[in-house]
Amino acid sequence: MRSNYERNRFRIAYIGISILFLGILAGWCSLNFEGFGRETWGILLIAALFLVIIFFLSYRTLNSVYGEMERISGIMADIMEQEAEPPTEEYKEGTVGILYSNFYKLLYALKESRNREMKEKIFLRDIISDISHQLKTPLASLNVFVDLLSEDKVTDGEKRKQILREAGNQLNRMEWMVLSMLKLARIEAGAIQFNKTETLLLPVLSEAAEAVQYLAGNKHQSISIDCPEDVCLLCDGDWLTEAVINLLKNASDYSEAETDIRLEVEVTNVFTRIYVKDEGTGIPERELPNIFKRFYRVDHSVNPNSVGIGLSLTKSIIEGMDGSIHVKSEEGAYTWFILTFMK
Repeated sequence: MRSNYERNRFRIAYIGISILFLGILAGWCSLNFEGFGRETWGILLIAALFLVIIFFLSYRTLNSVYGEMERISGIMADIMEQEAEPPTEEYKEGTVGILYSNFYKLLYALKESRNREMKEKIFLRDIISDISHQLKTPLASLNVFVDLLSEDKVTDGEKRKQILREAGNQLNRMEWMVLSMLKLARIEAGAIQFNKTETLLLPVLSEAAEAVQYLAGNKHQSISIDCPEDVCLLCDGDWLTEAVINLLKNASDYSEAETDIRLEVEVTNVFTRIYVKDEGTGIPERELPNIFKRFYRVDHSVNPNSVGIGLSLTKSIIEGMDGSIHVKSEEGAYTWFILTFMK
C-alpha cells in the first residue's frame, strides 16, 4: 500500500527552496564580484551540487521512513482483510522502533479481543443449544399432560392429581434449569463481579445448612458443621452460600437415609479449605473427570427432576472467587468436595 503524496510534496518544496536559495546566492555574488563572472558561476555550480547531494540523502532517509510506515500499513490491511497471522515482531531503534513496538502491542490486543469474542460466541451458542436440548423433554411431557387433561382422557381423580403434581415438577425443573443456566452464563461471561470481603465462615455455612435442612430432614439425614467462630475468608458470602447449598443438595440426593453430612473447615498459613463430606454411594473413578460438566449426571435414577447443572454452577462460582474445587470419592463409601482458597 504505497502513496507518493508526501514524497511529491517533499520534492516540490525542496526544488522551490533550492531555486530561491540559488537566486539569492546569485544576486549576492553579482554584487560582490561585479556581475556573473567565472567566480559567480563556480560558486553557483558548487552550491547546486551540494543541494543535489543533500536532496538525495534527505530523500533516501524520508523514503526509508515512509517505506516502514507503508509496510506496517500493509500488514494491518492483510490482518484485517485476510485474517492473516501477524509476523514475528521486529526490533528497531528510534522512532520507527517505538512505532513497531506499539503496533505489535495493538496487534496482540486486537488478536486477544477477537479470540475472546469468538469464545463468547461459542459459549453463547453452546448455552442456547444446551437449554434448547434440555427443555425438549419437559416441554413434551407438559404437552402430553395438557392434552390428557384438556380432552378429559383421565377420569380418575387421583390420577389427575398425580398428573398435575408431575406437571408441577417439570415446571420447577425448567425454572431451576433456566435460572441456573442464566447465572452460569453471566458468571462465565464475566458479567457478574464478585464482591469479595472478609466474611465470617460459620454464618455462611450455617445459612447453607439451614437452606437444605428440610430436604435432608425428609431422609432423616443430619448436617453437622465443624468451623471455628473466628475464621474469616475473603469471598462473596452470598455466592459462597449458594455454592455450598448446591453441594449439600448433591450430598443429600446421593446419600442414603439416616446418614451424616459434614461441613468441615481447615485453616493453615497457606490456605483455607471447606470440606463437604457425605456417606453416600460415592462416584466411580471413571466418572470423576465429568462431574463438573453441564447436565452431566452420574446416576439418573437419583432425583429424576435434577438437571445436572448444580456442580457446574458451583465450580464457576468458586473459580470466580479465585478458589478451586476438586472431589475425592470412593464408590459405595463416601464423597468429599473440597473447596480451597489460597491466602
